[in-house]
Amino acid sequence: MDPGPPRMSTPLPPRSLNQPLGGNEMPRFGGLASMMRLPVATSAAGLDAAFIGVPLDIGASNRAGARFGPRQIRAESSLIRPYNMATGAAPFDALQVADLGDVPINTYSLEKSVDIITDFYREVLGHGCVPLTLGGDHTIALPILRAVAERHGPVALIHVDAHADVNEEMFGERIAHGTPFRRAVEEGLLQTNKVWQIGLRGSGYAADDFDWPRRQGFTIIPAHEVWWQSLAPIMDKVRAVIGDAPCYLSFDIDGIDPAYAGGTGTPEIGGLNVPQALEIIRGCRGLNLVGADLVEVSPPYDASGNTALLGANLLYEMLCVLPGVPVR
Repeated sequence: MDPGPPRMSTPLPPRSLNQPLGGNEMPRFGGLASMMRLPVATSAAGLDAAFIGVPLDIGASNRAGARFGPRQIRAESSLIRPYNMATGAAPFDALQVADLGDVPINTYSLEKSVDIITDFYREVLGHGCVPLTLGGDHTIALPILRAVAERHGPVALIHVDAHADVNEEMFGERIAHGTPFRRAVEEGLLQTNKVWQIGLRGSGYAADDFDWPRRQGFTIIPAHEVWWQSLAPIMDKVRAVIGDAPCYLSFDIDGIDPAYAGGTGTPEIGGLNVPQALEIIRGCRGLNLVGADLVEVSPPYDASGNTALLGANLLYEMLCVLPGVPVR
């Protein structure tokens, strides 16, 4: 029997992609208080990337308040528009993005909260979704990295911070905001020869405070070595070293000088400036980013809202450099 002409497959309809609520649809001071006023989702299923809040600051050792960071970052994100005028990145042309709300941490137990965070991110990553995290203090990097390494294996790391966060312990505790990257090394979560720490500075307890990470294979870029310099050449080296390895970006807002980002728990003078921060994140384009965080925004110390505004924009810039984001 003649089967007739070959049957043509019916093309799938194009995906309907979430878009930030525009300023002409709703005034910037109105609407849903989600990241960029995006739709809120209850599952990462079908998402390419998601913003997630972790309102935790019980790992902080100095000024508290980072628990309010996710809420204030979302509030300040209402002015961010979908298209990146500087880089041409158009993330909402290709990626399905939503706000997954906050991780329901246990505010009375850091130990339990760490496990809750890992479980939450394990579920998100299981859907192939890239998490972009609104902190929260820097403790949260460890449980997130645990989930990321389960999914991708040991990862490269770009860590922007005033502090190395490699303490052995703090007040007798092995898990706190100053210890996550020592624990990550010990647990085999990192490709230690592909770890870059940028912006380290401040006073210390001994001349060898930064020697431990160097002995692990980390590359250290102290802030004073890049004063008044473009960081684009350094990011060229970062991309060359990391190559196509899965890479995580962890950005502590105190990596930036307190003149620009004073609303944080452990400020240190002489830090990076805002254009340098943008150069670091934009320099991540082309890397296999599998997750990122922006931590240590403390709204009680951010009277103007500038620190949260900066944090919101840096998170948007992280979205713009994810794999698959087109440029037009």
